[in-house]
Amino acid sequence: MQHDRATAETFDLIVVGSGAAGMTAAVTAARLGLSTVVVEKAGRWGGSTSRSGGGVWIPGNAVLRREAPADDLESARTYLKHIVGPGVDPERIDTFLDRGPEAFDFLTEHAQLRMRWVPGYSDYYPEAPGGRAHGRSVEPVPYYAEGLGAELDTLEADYAKAPKNVVITAAEFRQLHLGLRNPRSPLTALGIAGRWLAATVLRRRVLARGQALSAMLRGGLLAANVPLWLGTPLIELCTQDGRVTGAVVLRDGQERILTARRGVVIAAGGFEHNEVMRKQYQREPIGTEWTVGAAANTGDGIRAGQAVGAALEFMDDAWWGPSIPLPREAWFCLAERNLPGSLVVNDRGERFMNECLPYVEATHRMYGGEHGQGEGPGENLPAWLIFDQRYRNRYQFAGIPPRQALPGRWFKSGALARADSLPELAEKIGVPVEKLRATVTRFNEFSAAGTDLDFGRGDSAYDNYYGDPRNRPNPNLGALDTGPFYAAKLVPGDLGTKGGLLTDVDGRVLREDGSVIEGLYAAGNASAPVMGHTYAGPGATIGPAMVFAYLAARHAARR
Repeated sequence: MQHDRATAETFDLIVVGSGAAGMTAAVTAARLGLSTVVVEKAGRWGGSTSRSGGGVWIPGNAVLRREAPADDLESARTYLKHIVGPGVDPERIDTFLDRGPEAFDFLTEHAQLRMRWVPGYSDYYPEAPGGRAHGRSVEPVPYYAEGLGAELDTLEADYAKAPKNVVITAAEFRQLHLGLRNPRSPLTALGIAGRWLAATVLRRRVLARGQALSAMLRGGLLAANVPLWLGTPLIELCTQDGRVTGAVVLRDGQERILTARRGVVIAAGGFEHNEVMRKQYQREPIGTEWTVGAAANTGDGIRAGQAVGAALEFMDDAWWGPSIPLPREAWFCLAERNLPGSLVVNDRGERFMNECLPYVEATHRMYGGEHGQGEGPGENLPAWLIFDQRYRNRYQFAGIPPRQALPGRWFKSGALARADSLPELAEKIGVPVEKLRATVTRFNEFSAAGTDLDFGRGDSAYDNYYGDPRNRPNPNLGALDTGPFYAAKLVPGDLGTKGGLLTDVDGRVLREDGSVIEGLYAAGNASAPVMGHTYAGPGATIGPAMVFAYLAARHAARR
């Protein structure tokens, strides 16, 4: 392939994308002696990682061995193979588990990774063979990142908007979302306020969750002297005799050829903001307005790999989550569905799932069919989260504290509805009045008894994590009987798309016939997931992204 373009530098490894996968690959390569560059399409670094909760699911890592109850890789192997099923090469699952702790240790040493266990944040299917109710997720400690200096000005924004230095970890969020129902909530709030005050007075910058993880990895890049070029999109890959030899990028308004001696790592995220690709590969209703993934994720890396013969897998799936289409940005429902005094119905006024299901699984149920696959519109869409005033008085909702009025623009947009009675609410949202009344009556009977005979809500340790432990007899079941009543529209939102370039155990990209495209690697949401159609636990997107990025860089260093 010939190009009439300016020739720029030559590197050993070119990394496309600056999320957790991209920065992990670059840090690893540089520490193994490869000259490396990271090219990032956006004007900010961190990608969807910075917008995420920052959790990392890597069983057997050093933090879990130190802080969590005893566990072993064989139970994790049993669990992951059970929930993933036959759709993923078992060798990839084994490699992720066997090499994960090694990758974690490497990043702890070379990227200032500072993590801690999140107690009780269970695997998403804790009752499955090998599942763990105590959880295998770790998250970044609050990270003081002033050492990054001006680099912080171009850090991708957090999904959860908050004033500077007001940061909340995943463990703290669990304490806060119950409001005053949780006696530990005021103490947690005081701790957050104290951290903000100390950072402000000392003129420090504190980060948490995904921003903290991104900042740690960015520090690793700086320490290894790896250049990061912002505003530099990938145009296409360069090939010679079937091998990827470099990339064409747009830098400073000019197309430039970068030569790669060892290879190119595609870590540019998914295609959640590409309307054409979403409609091509995914089921209606679908669009780009309900995702919380980084805006630059338009599938550039996937399309570049496809152009040189790469195979694709799982393109119909995503890291889904039931979301409320609020006017400015969709709200990803993490805890709202688990709380007593709420239920979810379809447009027929019927419950169709355990509302507390892990968010990927819950959205599959919204679409209907196996893994949400099928033809035509989603079978249970539109869906509505119904709750009453007692729920509203007790719990935080979509970031709004208990008892505080919900913004009027939410109701004007149609994302929410409110009525004094259930029949009036049913009419407002267009569901059958008598059916909704019957559904709520049956649900209230279950709530009084403490057992959901239809869907088993509250039976799983995962259900209970975001439930209300003071609610008896079931932390996830509570009657809806106190007006006014509310309905929030639920749509198939996501954290990012799941499908991408098919890879082997070393992160090498494969063709349809299983042969390797030499010199091309992929990791993160640009690659097909080792999780298949499922989601093992908190951080099961970022954990594998980091592990396979690490393995890709190590393979490139051996070439």
